[in-house]
Amino acid sequence: MPTSTHNTQAPAAGCPYRLDTTGSDIHGEAAALRERGPATRVLLPGDVPAWSVTDPGLIRRLLTHPDISKDAAQHWPAYTSGQLPADWPLRIWVDVRNALSAYGPEHRRLRRPLAAAFTSRRVRALVPQIEKITHSLLDDLQNAGPDETVDLRARFAWRLPLLVAGAILGVGEDLHNDFRDAVGALFATDLAPEQAMQAQARVYELIGQLIEQKKAKPGDDVTSGLITAQRSGDISDTELRDSLVLLIGAGHETTVNALDHGAVNLLTHPGQLARVLDGEIAWDQLTEEVLRHQAPIATIIMRFAVRDVADEPTGIAFARGDALVINYAAAGRDPQTHGPDADRFHPGRATARDHLAFGHGAHLCLGAELARIEIRTALDALFTRLPHLQLAVPADDLVPLPSFISNGHTAVPVRLGRPAA
Repeated sequence: MPTSTHNTQAPAAGCPYRLDTTGSDIHGEAAALRERGPATRVLLPGDVPAWSVTDPGLIRRLLTHPDISKDAAQHWPAYTSGQLPADWPLRIWVDVRNALSAYGPEHRRLRRPLAAAFTSRRVRALVPQIEKITHSLLDDLQNAGPDETVDLRARFAWRLPLLVAGAILGVGEDLHNDFRDAVGALFATDLAPEQAMQAQARVYELIGQLIEQKKAKPGDDVTSGLITAQRSGDISDTELRDSLVLLIGAGHETTVNALDHGAVNLLTHPGQLARVLDGEIAWDQLTEEVLRHQAPIATIIMRFAVRDVADEPTGIAFARGDALVINYAAAGRDPQTHGPDADRFHPGRATARDHLAFGHGAHLCLGAELARIEIRTALDALFTRLPHLQLAVPADDLVPLPSFISNGHTAVPVRLGRPAA
């Protein structure tokens, strides 16, 4: 029988491990999967079988292997034969036609119009705007009294990346809150089929509104650029919409969760916070440890074996058509890479940068540099301006997101304390 992460006994050999759809213990589950080997068979929602890959070396080899695809429409027999239910709750992750789900030349074609917006020059030019948005949000946050409880995730961690993404994509303020409310549901893995379909429909409704706004009033932004590419025949209508789903959804979630966990880790490790504030540890070093220790995307779905793939170092063989999910949370705490204290939050760790939080290979996150800038800028400003910030509840009472994909909290209640002089 398949096992649950809530079981106390180890799974029987050869028995698929049923992933916890509620995401109640991301790292407990990651450790259990790691114990079963570099990759192990699991069950996704709806009893969809897959491999969960946890070993960093194997992940790197697979993510650069020419016979590992992200295109379900070409390389997943369960999808192409119609075996996958039409109302499978996570179907949007394989239905979308964008750079996230493409393979080979198609991936390069769909990534090309996005890459121009995330060159180092353009990203670094955004730094003053990111700083301005950060301090504006902190000004708003400080309208609360020093002893009043506020949700740091909703008021700060969620809003900063959304506003930055909005500036890049040309999203009007009238759509900001709607996107904030709708996008998170795409990452929930505990939804019933009808709930998942409603969430997807709402996101596409908002995408449609954004496209119509930018057609009526184009600007120097990514959405306008994608519309131009669609009009010239470089991408289809579907690829236009799905590329925006990728940019607004997956690209945003990573930074939100990193800010969430970065703040919580510093609040629960005051000694490490003091080292950072004293300059002993640089903010960019802290950022890498946050990304390693709490991979913002715990597990990414899905990849597929184009043909039989045998990994010589591990002896694991993936059959043609096998589905794979990549467990970045497990890789980030791999003891072979990061030592026996890999579970410990330790800024300045020599191996901190050796993480896979932004992926690897051809699908390496386009927004990785932007996310790093946002994380270090936001955390620096937050703790410099609010040195007496504290959690309003015990850390163990923070509720994880209902997801094995997205690694964050539903809320981060804090009290601001006295601001810096």
